[in-house]
Amino acid sequence: MIRVLGIETSCDETAASVVALEGDAAPKILSNVVLSQIEEHAAFGGVVPEIAARAHVEALDGIVEAALADSGVALADIDAIAATAGPGLVGGLIVGLMTAKAIAAAAGKPLIAVNHLEGHALTARLTEGLAFPYLLLLVSGGHTQIVAVRGVGDYQRWATTIDDALGEAFDKTAKMLGLPYPGGPNVEKAALSGEASRFAFPRPMKGSAQPDFSFSGLKTAVRQAATAIEPLSDQDVADICASFQMAVADSLADRVSRALARFRETFPGTENPALVVAGGVAANRAIKARLELLCAEAGFTFVAPPLKLCTDNAAMIAWAGIERLREGMAQENGFDFAPRSRWPLDSVSAPMVGSGRRGAKA
Repeated sequence: MIRVLGIETSCDETAASVVALEGDAAPKILSNVVLSQIEEHAAFGGVVPEIAARAHVEALDGIVEAALADSGVALADIDAIAATAGPGLVGGLIVGLMTAKAIAAAAGKPLIAVNHLEGHALTARLTEGLAFPYLLLLVSGGHTQIVAVRGVGDYQRWATTIDDALGEAFDKTAKMLGLPYPGGPNVEKAALSGEASRFAFPRPMKGSAQPDFSFSGLKTAVRQAATAIEPLSDQDVADICASFQMAVADSLADRVSRALARFRETFPGTENPALVVAGGVAANRAIKARLELLCAEAGFTFVAPPLKLCTDNAAMIAWAGIERLREGMAQENGFDFAPRSRWPLDSVSAPMVGSGRRGAKA
C-alpha cells in the first residue's frame, strides 16, 4: 500500500488530496479537496498573483487537514508528501512547497516536488490505467502543448503555442465581449445560442507544416469583429462566441491530426493508441466532440479525465508522487528543490519565444 498526500497551489485553486495504490489494484482517490478563488479574482477579470498567494496562505492548512480527515488516513500512515513546485505563479508555489516541506520534515516523510504539467500528463493513468506511450494535448490558461508521453519523467514536446495559450485566448475573448470571469465556461455557454457561421474567423496555422499553435491572430479578429458592430446585442455576443469556438475546434483538429500521424510513425507497435486531453479547456464540450470524432476516424482512443481532474487539483499531484515513488525517482526533486515559475516538462526541446503567459514557455 502506497499513500501520498498531494498539495497544489500553482494558480488560483488551493487543493490537497490523498491517493492510495495497493499492488495491482486500481488506484483510489481517498480525498480530493479543492478551494477555488474565482470570487476573489472575478472583479479583476483574471488571476491577481498577490491575492492568490495570500489566499493560499490563509486556506492551505485547513485544506490539508480536511483532505486527511476525508481520507481516513492519519499523517503518520502517509508514505510521502508531494507538492507542485512549478510551473505557475511563484507566490503560490512558495506557499504550497514550503508547507509540504514543513509537513514532511515534521512527520519524517519523503518530499516529492512535482511538475504541475507532469500531474496533468499522468492523470489518465490514475483514472484509466493507460499504458505508455500515449499522446497528450494539454490545453489550459497557461499552456497549449502536444506531448508524447513515453514514461514517468520521459516526455517529448511535439508542439506548443508561439503566442497565446488557448485558455488565455478564451479569457481575453470573454473580457472583450463583457462576459464574466472565468472566460472559458462563459464563452461556451454563450456559444450555445450562437450561429457559428456568421463570422469567418481565421483558423491559425491550419495546413501549416509547422506543428505549433497560434491564437493571437484569432483573438485580434474577434476584437475587430466586435468593434465593427458595436454596440453588441446578446445575439451578437453569442454569434461571436460560437464562431470563435468553431475556429478553435478547427485549428486544434488540424494540429492534432498531424500529431496523430506522427505518433503512428514514431510508435508503430503501439496497440490501441490514445490521445489524452487535459487542462481546463478540455472541459469544453464542442472541442471534446470535435477531437473525439477526429480520434474515431484515425483509430485512436480518446481519453478525457473527469472534469474535476482536468482542472487544477491535488489528486493528480499525489498520483505523480506515487508514480515517482514506484520508479525510485522520489529523491530527484526533494527537500533542496526550489519553486520554479518556469519548468519545462520536456527539458530537451528549446523554449518557444512568446508561448503564452509566464510559466507557459515549457
